[in-house]
Order: sequence, then C-alpha cells, then structure tokens
Amino acid sequence: MRYNSPNILIVGGTGFLGYHLARACLKLKWNVSSISTKKPLKFRKIKSVKYYFMDISKRKSLFNISKKKFDYVVNFGGHVDHSNKKKTYNSHYVGLKNLVNFFENKKLKRFIQAGSSSEYGKAHSPQCEKDKCKPLLVYGKSKLKATQHLLNHTKQKIPFVVLRFYQIYGPYQSVNRLIPFVIDSSLKDRQFKCSPGHQLRDFLFVNDAISAVLKSLKNKNCVGKVLNIGMGKGVKVRKLINYITKYTNKGLPVFNKVKLRIDEGKETFPNISLSSKILKWKPKVKLNVGLKRTIEHYKNNGRLYKNVKR
Repeated sequence: MRYNSPNILIVGGTGFLGYHLARACLKLKWNVSSISTKKPLKFRKIKSVKYYFMDISKRKSLFNISKKKFDYVVNFGGHVDHSNKKKTYNSHYVGLKNLVNFFENKKLKRFIQAGSSSEYGKAHSPQCEKDKCKPLLVYGKSKLKATQHLLNHTKQKIPFVVLRFYQIYGPYQSVNRLIPFVIDSSLKDRQFKCSPGHQLRDFLFVNDAISAVLKSLKNKNCVGKVLNIGMGKGVKVRKLINYITKYTNKGLPVFNKVKLRIDEGKETFPNISLSSKILKWKPKVKLNVGLKRTIEHYKNNGRLYKNVKR
C-alpha cells in the first residue's frame, strides 16, 4: 500500500470495465480496492488489487469496509443477467442507494455512477442528456432510478457524476457480449445467428471509456451532472459484423435469426457534445483500429476464454 497515494474503490472491480480501470489506476500508482460478489476470472485477477467480496444490495455487507478510507468510488456494479428482474433491480438500484447511504458522510472526493444508454429507452438519436427518459425493461428502469436518486438526494452530500455509457468493447471482455462473441465465432470459423443487423449502435473502445472516467474523477465542473459517454455516431451492426468476418477471413453470420429486444430502437447513439465540453474529452480510438486490437487480442489469447460464461 502506498500511504501518500489516492485510494479508489471500484464496485464491480472484477468485471470488464472494473478490470481496465484498476489497471489504469495502478499505472498512476494509486491504491486500488474492489468490491464484487464473485472472485475475478483468472485473466482479470490483479495481484496489487485488494479484493472484497460482498453483495451491495444487502446494506449490512458494506460494514466489511467500514474502517477503510477511500478518496474515490466508482460504481460499475450490477447483476449482468437481466432476465432475473429482482436481482437486476436490487443490484443496480438498491445497491446504489446502499452505497450512497454508506458513503454520504465519508468525505469522498468523487463518486462515479455508471449509467446506461438503456435509461433513454427508444428516445430519438442522437440522444441528449436533457431528453426525456422512457426505459422499457427492468435494467434501464433500475439504472434510471439510480440516476434520479443521485440527482434528487445526494448532490450536497456526495460529489457525484453519472456517466451514461453506450456499447463498450475491447480486450478481456467475456465472449457472451456482441463483439467478442462475433470475434470468437469468426476465429473458430463457425456459423452463428444474428439479428437483421440494420440497427445503428454506438461502439466505444474501452481505453476511451476509462479515459472519461479518470477525467471525471478530477474535473470539478462535472459534479452533479449526467454525461453521455460514447463515440457519438451510429454504426450498422451488420456492417460491424461483416468487418470482423472480413478481417478474420473466417466465420459465417446468418442474419435475421435473432429478434431484437423490445427496448431496442432502430437507432441508439449519443450526442457527446456536453461531455466533450465539460470533461475536455473525446474518443481517440477509431472503430476499425479498436476492432483490430480486440481481434488480435482474442486471436492470441483464445485459451483464456475457454469455458468462460461471464
């Protein structure tokens, strides 16, 4: 432990985003702690991170860290299987309320809440932070309730920022997500089922997402704000899939075999002018560059993901 270095707690620190943020903070020589319900996968375990295992939807579990002092808290936590409505609601909304109650008198320098584009529902794109939110499923509804709780109750007690993320991708993401699934299927030269693929989605490389988080931790002008974090432009999913299969020269996508969820609109991408202005942040990694990096990672490290389901 470095005694003069900042202390950051990453809720959901064993997940994809949490892993990348932990690595970035360790490069800055910060002390990094993680809260999660499960142990990290082998390829996401970091020796220098202090891991705590607890369920933030159960208020009393946070007493396990009651003697710890943190400067920053980033909440990436939440149940990833959204088919379980109760766990989704409890982990994304009740968990956030428990974190706020626990940290409101701890003199945090910053609390970052990971929001979601799902909070907007099928709102017209490009989506702006001032747009009316109409989420359709429990995940989006839970994320929106968490955002509203912060906006309505905690601005004076906790210096928070809500970052509404769109589709984040990159190395070390589990292969049950869209881009790594397509990459994995293509590298194994499999036939795989897809949606029609005509929908527009926003895809942001993970390094750019982490850059936005780090800037939010230090920027005083973003406190109390909700900010969209994405590339700021839509790409057809079919075009994305075809790019991956062309680059790998393998795989056979079968379109029109998977139905879209009821909350999936034809276009989902953000206006990022507010986050760019306030954070002095812009995505640096173009989609083709990020995809190539990600494909090469899975090509060279495929053994890591064997039998991994989360």
